[in-house]
Formats: sequence, structure tokens, C-alpha cells
Amino acid sequence: MSFGFNESQEMFRREMHNFSQKELAPGAKERAKLDYIPSDVLKKMAGMGLLGFNVPERYGGETIDWVSLGISTEAVGQADFNLSLPTILSAGIGIALQMAPEEVQAQWFPPVVAGETMLSLATTEPGLGSDVANTACRAVRDGTSYILSGEKTSVSLGMQSSACIVFAKTDPTQGARGVTAFLVPLEQERVSRSRILDMGCKPIGRASIFLDNVAVPESHRLGEEGRGFHLVMSQFDTIRVLLGLICMGAAQTSLDEAINYAKQRMAFGKPIGKFEGVSFKIAEAATMIEAGRLLSYRALAMKDAGQFHAKESAMVKWLCPVIAVDVIHNCLLIHGQIGYSEEYPLEQRLRDVMGFELADGTADIMKLIIVREIMGREYLPY
Repeated sequence: MSFGFNESQEMFRREMHNFSQKELAPGAKERAKLDYIPSDVLKKMAGMGLLGFNVPERYGGETIDWVSLGISTEAVGQADFNLSLPTILSAGIGIALQMAPEEVQAQWFPPVVAGETMLSLATTEPGLGSDVANTACRAVRDGTSYILSGEKTSVSLGMQSSACIVFAKTDPTQGARGVTAFLVPLEQERVSRSRILDMGCKPIGRASIFLDNVAVPESHRLGEEGRGFHLVMSQFDTIRVLLGLICMGAAQTSLDEAINYAKQRMAFGKPIGKFEGVSFKIAEAATMIEAGRLLSYRALAMKDAGQFHAKESAMVKWLCPVIAVDVIHNCLLIHGQIGYSEEYPLEQRLRDVMGFELADGTADIMKLIIVREIMGREYLPY
């Protein structure tokens, strides 16, 4: 059993870290106040290949192992929490979009890889979160098109993306087997959007998307009818791990800042880092971050090995945001009153990571998945 990166992964880690710290970390505090991700930053990320993972090479992308994708995600998360999500969505949607005909791939992949546009993923509906199989959004075939109607909400990057993968019921009688995935261009009539005003993750932004009998060509259906539920669930297991690593990246940066501050800030004639009330917080944070990282990379290594990892993914998605919230909170306390101010980015990071306690499945849903895997489906409450 190996607990480290191989030589190529370690080289990739250094490359991603150096790029992120040099090109993405500067200005992160100021960008966190925006309600969009600036195009010049997306172009920088695109130039480094961060928006082309799992995209076919003929469209400018490349396929990498999932551990390496986790490495890039964590590195970006250390530099700027909000810039990590485009990388994750590009990788996840990159797999889904390959189920579309070649002409659709040729239309959408190049601008995504170049950082000229973004795609988003719409599963959540008002009153319907994790129960994707019971989606109320409908898709009715009309000749060579489908007519989609319904509302999706909590769509990350929903205000800035040009198209969205939407999951809709093509057969309301079939439960999960009646859900189909579609790529829906958003800049068209009968599609409207509204921003959700969140306390954090402002550059990412969440939106509600309204589909009022929107015509979508059959060519924009991803895979066969009735395969949408399986498509989304197969992606979630890995996306959840990457979300956990974003949180670990933000926690690590906050801890590094707290360590430096504890060495410099004087109280009673000595650095506050000499007081156990401070140093023990640092020791606990370092331990929990390492635990979260190891669990995350183990889950990604299992993915690379073709092993089932739903339990490990759920553990990561539950634990890592909790660790990040606790670590960043304590780092803010170490900084004292100045840590509570907007002069330091700690308060912003704390608001941001709290959002990931909800994204792609709450802690309670993750615990249900863990229970299902270790006790059996018969012990689920539904």
C-alpha cells in the first residue's frame, strides 16, 4: 500500500502548486467580492490545461488519472477557493458531453477548453434536493426535438455558464429509469435565470434556471433515454471527493497563515505560538487536514484502480467540509479581532467552505450512503 504520489504525480503537484501560487493566488481576496469569475483568470487556467481534463485530445484536452486531477484541484483551492469549481465541472461534464454526437462536442468542447465559456450542471429543484430520481422537470419528445419544462435551482456557475446539463423525466412512470440528460443552451428564448444571493462563494454564484417549454434538439440528448440518473450518480462519487480536496486546500492555506501569524504576534513578551491554547489548535488542524487529504486521495486511487468507492466518497464529502470549517474558524480565532475583519481572507474562506457542507449532498445524505454500504440497503429509512 502506497501513501505517496508517484514520480510523475509529484512533478505535476509541484507544477500545479507553483502555477497556482504565482498566477491565481494574487488577487484572490479581491476576486472573492465579485459575482463572476473574470475571463482573464479563466484564460490563465485554460493555458495551463486546467479546463481540459477528460476532454478528448482532438479538442485540446487530455485524459489524466483521478489522483492527478485531485492534485490540481487541491492546488487551485489553496490559491483561490472559487476557481476550483470550473476545473471540476469541466472534468465531470467532459465525460458526460462525450455521450453527445460529434458535431455537438465540436461545438462546445473547444470554447470550454479555451476558457471562453463554461458549462454547468442542473440536478436540484425547489423542494427536491438529493432525490434526483423524482425530478419534476419534464422532457416530452416532439419529432426530432424534446420540449423541456420545469425549474432547476442551486445551479453553481448558473449565471455565467452558456449551457447546462439538465436532468429531466422522459418517462414519469419509470422512476430513476425515466430520467434523461440533456445539454441545454441557456442563451435562448424561453430560458430565464435568477441569481441566488449567497453568503459565500460569490464568484461561483448559484442560480435558478426556468425552462418554459424549451425546444432542445435530439442531438443534445446525452446518452440514451432513461440513462440520465445513472450518468449523474456515477459522476457524483468522484466530484464529491474533489470538492473535499478544495476544502482541504482552503484549510491548508488558512493554517499556513495562522502559523506565520502565531510566530510573529507577541503577547506577554513572547510569540503567541508558544502558548498551548494556540499551538494545540495548530497541531489539531494539521492532523485533521492530513486525515482528510489521505482519505480523499485513497478514494481517488480506488477510482483509478476501477474499485467501487461510494462509501469512501461519502466519507470525504461529509468529513472534509466539516474539517475545513473547524480549521478556518480556529485560524480566525488565532488571528484575534483582525481575523474577523475583511482585512484578512479568513472570514471569506469560512463563508465559502460552509457552502460545501451542502453542495452535492448534505452530511446526512452522505451518512445514509455510508450506512447503506456498511450495513446494507435494508437499513435505509427509505
